[in-house]
Amino acid sequence: MASNRKSLLNTMMKHRKRLDDQPMRLLFALDPNRFRRFSVSAGDLLLDYSKNRIDEKAMDALFALARAADFEGRRKAMWAGKHINSTEDRAVMHMALRYQGDKPVKIDGRDVMPDVREVLAHMKLFTSQVRDGTIRGTTGEKFTDIVNIGIGGSDLGPVMATLALAPYTRPDLRSHYVSNVDGAQLHDTLQRLDPKRTMFIVASKTFTTDETMTNAASARAWVATALGDKAVSDHFAAVSTNLKACDAFGIREDRIFGFWDWVGGRYSVWSAIGLPVALAVGFDNFSAFLAGAYEMDQHFLKTRLEKNLPVIMGLLGVWYRNAWGFATHAVLPYDQRLSRFPAYLQQQDMESNGKQVNLEGKPLDYDSGPVIWGEPGTNGQHAFYQLIHQGTSVVPADFLIAANPHEDMAPHHEKLVANVLAQSEALMLGKTREEVVAELTAQGLDKASIKALTPHKMFPGNRPSNTLIYPKLTPAMLGSLVALYEHKVFVQGTIWNVNSYDQWGVELGKQLAKAILPKVQGTAANTGNDASTKGLLAHYHKLRG
Repeated sequence: MASNRKSLLNTMMKHRKRLDDQPMRLLFALDPNRFRRFSVSAGDLLLDYSKNRIDEKAMDALFALARAADFEGRRKAMWAGKHINSTEDRAVMHMALRYQGDKPVKIDGRDVMPDVREVLAHMKLFTSQVRDGTIRGTTGEKFTDIVNIGIGGSDLGPVMATLALAPYTRPDLRSHYVSNVDGAQLHDTLQRLDPKRTMFIVASKTFTTDETMTNAASARAWVATALGDKAVSDHFAAVSTNLKACDAFGIREDRIFGFWDWVGGRYSVWSAIGLPVALAVGFDNFSAFLAGAYEMDQHFLKTRLEKNLPVIMGLLGVWYRNAWGFATHAVLPYDQRLSRFPAYLQQQDMESNGKQVNLEGKPLDYDSGPVIWGEPGTNGQHAFYQLIHQGTSVVPADFLIAANPHEDMAPHHEKLVANVLAQSEALMLGKTREEVVAELTAQGLDKASIKALTPHKMFPGNRPSNTLIYPKLTPAMLGSLVALYEHKVFVQGTIWNVNSYDQWGVELGKQLAKAILPKVQGTAANTGNDASTKGLLAHYHKLRG
């Protein structure tokens, strides 16, 4: 399989060379049906991938690459509960968290759906009682503020979803998220809150995550100082499997929500990690979020490769990373409420496929995951789009846009849509020397000025993008979008033959931080580190006085 994959990667390079001198504006000019041939749908979600440096021969080669990598076999193994996370000997079954069918979903011969549904029922009861005022603070006040304390997947998924679904939240139940061990974030959050009306959710599977537990301990002290130590049990809940540690912290058993080792952190927003989302938008909307993801799962599992959105997006990513050498990928949602979506995808993609060895532990001799980045439009247009349009690096991009806004504020949305369509068209077309000269001539400039300005006003064009367009950013559509990108990561990890479900790269810095902490605190001698670290520690203590 490895040799076959390598051969097909070489085939991709041949197609790249063939397409090098065929700019997209020419491909569009030659084929009036290009949009129809290179766009696909999953339900109400349309993917237009016609503005990519591809033709049917190149796409056929990419689909052949997926089959050579046994993508379909690995997809089947994942859904069958096989331990495809080989380095941790675990199944990868986040799809079970949003499964809407009535068949068993088995891991190691055991149906996990009764456990999943039990946790969801627990979440439904708890969130309903908090929202209707049945569950109150220790002084009898209704909760007006929920603070989620987590980091990584225990923060990025819930905060992204809560912001995205702001139209479904209540003004009298505000959500806050604390993740950074920097005390400024917790301090600034607590400064605005009343402890009598504040509930905290501590999200840590092991209840030992250093940043999370440091913030949780400070939040606990804040509550205990204001309301007494006994109030802690009324103002804290936990998402964890460490019942003993939760009990020692003061969290009672009926406010502890568990999840499983077959749920990776960056794939956990569908689990009890989504508790703050369900509190913010209500359990019915959270259920719709799960249902939207399930619909995308069914599309991913059952649709042939040539019409499969995550497969196409994943293969295009491989195409640009390996055949063209493009090192980054931008995600550009034209929706302010998706402001944290690119950051969420950074973890999902870069923590998954940022690997240097294959499943057999051998070094890769090709590039793996790209750098993922982005910001909402139209803000980005006045910041980094200059580089995307005229910089020396090509940045493939995904544009996202809803046809219908939640707000009735004409002409805002029409201008937003006009901008997103204009940007993808401008990236594809560019502006030739002849077009610039004609434009400047029409403005009445003299020949010397035209000659001087022309190079600065030319755009190379031929810069690839996808556009995802959907009716409205509802809970169900958000679920579909998140699941789409999850499956895209799976596709690319399969092609690159890496384990997309471990994250050992997170560990080294944590280990070193524990060793350095006593030296920062001044309880250990400043020895044993490299000269730079020792010098920085010495200067730190000098500045601290």
